[in-house]
Amino acid sequence: MAIRTRFAPSPTGLLHIGGVRTALFSWLYARRHGGVFILRIEDTDRERSTDAATQVILDGMEWLGLTADEGPFYQTRRMDRYREVIGQFLQAGHAYHCYCSKEELEEMRNRQLAAKQKPRYDGTCRNRTEPRPGVSPVVRFKNPLEGSVVVEDAIHGNVVFDNMELDDLIIARSDGTPTYNFCVVVDDSDMKCTHVIRGDDHLNNTPRQINMLRALGAPIPLYAHVPMILGQDGAKLSKRHGAVSVLQYREDGFLPEALLNYLVRLGWSHGDQEVFSMEEMTQLFDIKDVNKSASAFNPDKLLWLNQQHIMRATPERLAHYLKPQLAALGVTVSDDARLAAVAKAQQERAKTLKEMAQNSVFFFEDVTAYDEKAAKKNLAAEAAGPLEAVLKKLSDLQTWTASSLHDVVNQTATELGVGMGKVAQPIRVAVSGGTVSPPIDVTLEVLGREVTLSRLERALAYARASGG
Repeated sequence: MAIRTRFAPSPTGLLHIGGVRTALFSWLYARRHGGVFILRIEDTDRERSTDAATQVILDGMEWLGLTADEGPFYQTRRMDRYREVIGQFLQAGHAYHCYCSKEELEEMRNRQLAAKQKPRYDGTCRNRTEPRPGVSPVVRFKNPLEGSVVVEDAIHGNVVFDNMELDDLIIARSDGTPTYNFCVVVDDSDMKCTHVIRGDDHLNNTPRQINMLRALGAPIPLYAHVPMILGQDGAKLSKRHGAVSVLQYREDGFLPEALLNYLVRLGWSHGDQEVFSMEEMTQLFDIKDVNKSASAFNPDKLLWLNQQHIMRATPERLAHYLKPQLAALGVTVSDDARLAAVAKAQQERAKTLKEMAQNSVFFFEDVTAYDEKAAKKNLAAEAAGPLEAVLKKLSDLQTWTASSLHDVVNQTATELGVGMGKVAQPIRVAVSGGTVSPPIDVTLEVLGREVTLSRLERALAYARASGG
């Protein structure tokens, strides 16, 4: 059997990490088994669905690399198909027109609550044959009254629902538009989904959907209802916990593979391994190994994983993601090789690409001012001697490499009888404007001879002026 999974977000809000984890699990399962991953946009709620939210889904999936084999499919473009199936259900006796008014339904609900019964539609119109003049009816699915539905769930095991507990849900509104639960059934059938991996908040919808699939004569997929992600305080994930648009993580400087690595470990594990490449995730992940209990979102763990992936990435890959971070700071970079060299120099030091960009501006823009505290400490009058000595040696240097630059700084410190820091720190402030940079020899190599000498001359003048 060819595995076919799907991710079916609704564009009524932002694509956040809960949805991304569901997409990841579906994508990994399909990839591991050589199957097909489908992207479906469930946009039937026209009042709440927005084009902007749809674009966030598409952009987010592209950034994450969770490419779809089929789709995106849009439910709003399949209305004719839904109406066709509703007609088939009515004709076959699997559905019926319901003429009950809102007032009658409310009265029914109040009566049941007063009797301490579970509120549900009581089937008033289930066997009605005559229309009600002046009323546009809804269409309800005629749910079986006997027996039970067994949901075969890869995470929770078999979950049994009594059909008597399931009322006849509305599958078409009075204006003829189909409802969510019905559209899902038609889509999963038409798209031949073999596995439905989704949040466990959908578990109660599943028995109704299974009954409709049976009415369609369609195969029943294997379900896997993934537990939700909670905040560290055990509460439902909210914006203060990190339930923001997935694209916010891109803006904040996270690598997509780091975010996916973090999410795959929320409820799934492989021994004690923490850091996974996409290849390892694909090879090792199995939906049956996902834990039944909810997982807590830990931003510190995500940050640590991001740092691990930054350290493991190629400089060229880092440069690809570093460029837009620099652009956000107003820095345009046209030399990709130079950008990769900067990324290589910085990758052992940065937790995020945003941090890396902020600390790398001096590689691409001239230093026109010094950090006041750094200058006061490192570019005072006594720094003039070390700066002058190192400037002379660097001006005569034939080979501009990190190794030769390191030797120059060492020699200068030895000749002056001072510690390495008394030479390196003034140089660092001179070329970067502050006290944070990669190792000074690597920094000078990446900056190049001309820029380095120019900035040292300016710093030397500043130090001399500091002496009055």
